[in-house]
Amino acid sequence: MEISGFPRQFARTRRFSLGVPRQFTVSPDGQRVLFVRSVSGGAPRGLLWLHENGRERVLADPASPGDDDRSTTLERARENATGVVAYATDREARLAAFALDGALWTVRTDGGVPRRLTTAGPVTEPRPSPDGTSIAYICRGALHVIGADGTDDRPLARPEDPDVTYGLADHTATESIGRTRGYWWSPDSDALLVARVDTSMVERRYIADPSNPARPPRSVPYPAAGTANAQTSLRVVTIAGGHTPVRLPAAAHETGTPRGVWNAPAFEYVVTAGWDGAGPVVSLQTRDQRTMWTIAVDPASGDVELLTRTADPAWVSFRPGTPLRTAAGTPVVSWQHADARMIRIGTTLSPDGLQVREVLGAVGERVFFTASREPTEVHVWSHEPGHGFVRLTDAPGVHSAAVGGDTIVLDSRTLDGHTVTVLHGGEPAGAIAVLTEEPLVTPRPIHLSLGRRELRSRLHLPSWHQEGSRRLPVLLSPYSGPGLQVVTMARAWYTAVCQWWAEQGFAVLATDGRGTPGRGVEWERGILGDRLAPVLEDQIDALHAAAERYADLDLDRVGIRGWSFSGYLAAGAVLLRPDVFHAAVAGAPPTDRRLYDTYWEERFLGHPDVQPGNYERSSLLPHAHRLTRPLMLVHGLADDNVFPAHTLRLSAALLAAGRPHTVLPLTGVGHLVAREGVADTLLQLELDFLKRSLDA
Repeated sequence: MEISGFPRQFARTRRFSLGVPRQFTVSPDGQRVLFVRSVSGGAPRGLLWLHENGRERVLADPASPGDDDRSTTLERARENATGVVAYATDREARLAAFALDGALWTVRTDGGVPRRLTTAGPVTEPRPSPDGTSIAYICRGALHVIGADGTDDRPLARPEDPDVTYGLADHTATESIGRTRGYWWSPDSDALLVARVDTSMVERRYIADPSNPARPPRSVPYPAAGTANAQTSLRVVTIAGGHTPVRLPAAAHETGTPRGVWNAPAFEYVVTAGWDGAGPVVSLQTRDQRTMWTIAVDPASGDVELLTRTADPAWVSFRPGTPLRTAAGTPVVSWQHADARMIRIGTTLSPDGLQVREVLGAVGERVFFTASREPTEVHVWSHEPGHGFVRLTDAPGVHSAAVGGDTIVLDSRTLDGHTVTVLHGGEPAGAIAVLTEEPLVTPRPIHLSLGRRELRSRLHLPSWHQEGSRRLPVLLSPYSGPGLQVVTMARAWYTAVCQWWAEQGFAVLATDGRGTPGRGVEWERGILGDRLAPVLEDQIDALHAAAERYADLDLDRVGIRGWSFSGYLAAGAVLLRPDVFHAAVAGAPPTDRRLYDTYWEERFLGHPDVQPGNYERSSLLPHAHRLTRPLMLVHGLADDNVFPAHTLRLSAALLAAGRPHTVLPLTGVGHLVAREGVADTLLQLELDFLKRSLDA
């Protein structure tokens, strides 16, 4: 195969993300499906699309902006596309709203061109009211509402201080918890549940541009482990301007905490919120994450009622999409039984041994969710009284769905590729095109279950390799951090990258070890108190087990590469186990866990002032003097997730210990490296470094 152009294709297609349809919204009658997709697999301009009556059509194109002749784009944080990258609709999916370059636009799904509305200033997070008569949006930290006809723009909640915002989620919510929203409309469209976030107590980090010393640094409120979180409170705000504070409980009063274990009973995290026909529902979590309460809110008084209380000696895990109430008010909540992450629908538990991943929604009393029996596969399931639990997808792969009326949009990724199928009444009624470019490298993964822990792994060998013809240097290319799997029965950008490395002459191995999702409670808890040693042990076990099966793997030439958590793992591998690993490329590695955020680090390591040994054990800095292998450190200097200080501190410790290493700073690059001229060149530089270091 001709693969020389793969690095450039990888960068030009933004990791093969362009042309992928996403953010599906299905109307309650099942007739309309809205989604975002760029114009092609090689063009980043995002468009808003409508699928109706078996056909697709464009609703909004930034290059043809209706009654405004200016082409506008929006570059969202870590978004790979420009143009329309996000939108929201009213309840019936008749009106859509979106922001472009800070301007508010609307478009109707029943005809007409996009319309720009004049607002008080730059717009983020626009959301139509359920009845479609109004649109709420955020402008400079204030919550505004404007009529759908463009009249009567007015603020509903103004920040009292520069460190206060209304209607936006804080850093921890968006980066670690997964809650990106900061306000929710009432079903009657007459009020909103609004988050007020105060970051005045949060430590500031500063991002500077060394290539432009005249530019002042950017201040970022960042709650590092052991430091103050932002304070999030809630209030009910009516469109007439009334404010009612929600009386959130200050703390959980749990007893029986084991002696010597950190116990922080204050509710510091608003993990989920919503407003359905029965009223607002909010889930709160304590700082130590061992207690979660779900409460109902009286919107008139702000008083709350405890609905459920969950406690766990490690941490309370909740399934995305919960809590949920069906049309009849049946609650759908996260549940844990034995080693399974489950859901409870009323009094009915999901089947034994089924690991629930996410609740997708409900139509009437039918609840849709995704779940796994085999961790490398994720399937769509439903439950309906009288019909029980039914699996809706068959092909091995990773499947998800969006639902409305009798319509199901199945988003399916398998080893053969990516398809999106529209079903009406359970029967195929069309497809939504996936315009992603076909990679110049065709992945040829060998799926393995390795070692005594049956580690799910993926091995890539060169397409031209003949068994026994030569020994192959080995390259480990895992992620293996919490919250993400890379070993699944699905083709993805990273499977193509692994095959590209294989075509350069490597045997490439990716393994999902302890801490990764989909294998039960104890598997996820395997990294409590130590973020590195158990994960590294799994990588080594998988490597040795694979070499026993495939004699051509050369254990005298083993490299490892990774980014973010796997960059941390790669650096740790050559520091702690130079007997196994002979070279590493570590991108954006969180080398000092004290520098990373509260929610993610304290979940696994506790509070650094109470359990400092966990942080010392998981830090790479004390091991800098042990480096004897080639190590390349790579970091984007504009990274506000894993700050460049992580790499710079490790580099300083290596220098102080007299340990040679390579540092590659990426000017103007954040945590996501996808830009053409950077992502492609970085692949080539990594290749040169590892070939030279491993004599490959």
